[in-house]
Amino acid sequence: MRHSVQNPENDYKIIAVDDEEGILDSLQILLKRTGYNLVGVTNPVEAIERVKNEHFDLMILDYIMTPYHGDQVVEEIRKFDKDIYILLLTGHKDLAPPLETIKRLDIQGYCEKSNKFDQLMLLIESAIKSINQMREIKKINEKLNAKNEELEKSYLEMVETLRYAVEAKDTYTRGHSDRVSAYSVLIGEELGLPEKDIKTLKIGGLFHDIGKIGIPDSILLKETKLTDDEYSQVKKHSLIGAHILSQVSSFKETIPIVEYHHERYDGFGYPNKLKGEEIPYLSRITAIADSFDAMTSKRSYRDSLPLDVVEKEIEKCKGTQFDPQIADTFLNILKNQPEKIQKIQENFNTQVAEKL
Repeated sequence: MRHSVQNPENDYKIIAVDDEEGILDSLQILLKRTGYNLVGVTNPVEAIERVKNEHFDLMILDYIMTPYHGDQVVEEIRKFDKDIYILLLTGHKDLAPPLETIKRLDIQGYCEKSNKFDQLMLLIESAIKSINQMREIKKINEKLNAKNEELEKSYLEMVETLRYAVEAKDTYTRGHSDRVSAYSVLIGEELGLPEKDIKTLKIGGLFHDIGKIGIPDSILLKETKLTDDEYSQVKKHSLIGAHILSQVSSFKETIPIVEYHHERYDGFGYPNKLKGEEIPYLSRITAIADSFDAMTSKRSYRDSLPLDVVEKEIEKCKGTQFDPQIADTFLNILKNQPEKIQKIQENFNTQVAEKL
């Protein structure tokens, strides 16, 4: 039979599993003649271990075997290898597994055993072509991913530059995002959140005010009370920030924090007037961290508020501005672990002073 794939030898790894050694010997001779190398295994348990520890492109698998049937072998293999191409051999068409099983286990083909291997060789040729196509697709995807990562890295650097530009506008807010990030992480850890959420809180806190880059300095730096129109402009910063971060896929989990950290538990926040549990959970955490830092930081129009006043304000706003459970958690930190709050303030105040 003519072989359509050039120089296949040592390029494709094939394993055949059949408890009849005669079948394996025949396949070995046939495939070697057409340029392929074959590993033959009679024990299905051994076959599972071989596939787990070695790379194979193609598996030719008997269906009726002991101690496992072919579909049971595939069931185990698919737990750790989704890519290997599988051809199932059956002694008789009536003994083939149900079509639903073949689809579920992603078995790409099957045929009846025969003294002639013409049908099987056609399936093997087709399998090799498919494997070759998947290799090319994988190479293209790897190149695209590398390019995307490079673009995302550049965009991340730009966003970080924007963050510093926002804080450089106003000496009173320098270090604000770093502290909000640290307070958010502290609350998340106290709530026992998974590491993935802790990381999202950290990044969300750092970039929650990135949208203020789009707010005029005349409004951001104004020392007197804002007009209604000016306040409407400020409220747009959460949507602007979400739009900026939407250009990078790695910010996907962070965007809700940026967009919704000014929503209120009672539904009177902005930009969408979300209420209660409509507000993403991590956004509710950042909202308290953001408000706490605003109250405990010196602003152009007032001095920082004493801690006892801040605690009373958070207590008063439970259920209106803040999620009651998260507020209680943060109040517990303030009362029983004040040294952690003090450490955050000291660390980031020192960093800001060094940059001045």
